[in-house]
Amino acid sequence: MLRPRLPDVLPLPTAAVTPQRTEALVFSAGRVVAPYVGVGVGAFAAVVVGILLTALRVAVAVPAVSVAVAAVVLRSLLSSAHKR
Repeated sequence: MLRPRLPDVLPLPTAAVTPQRTEALVFSAGRVVAPYVGVGVGAFAAVVVGILLTALRVAVAVPAVSVAVAAVVLRSLLSSAHKR
């Protein structure tokens, strides 16, 4: 009845081969590498501090939510006991 048809195969494009650069990056003697290293260390320290602060916030927020839920449950239990 209905037979699937394969698409026509298009010819692959041919590209000119360009030679790759094999030169290694060399720092000149006049440049100081320390500022580049300092930026990486500072960024890494900022990320670590951010992760620690987030973990501390979560560590405080989870017990706070559970205490709030327990307070609401106790309040509802005590209020229903006073109404009887």
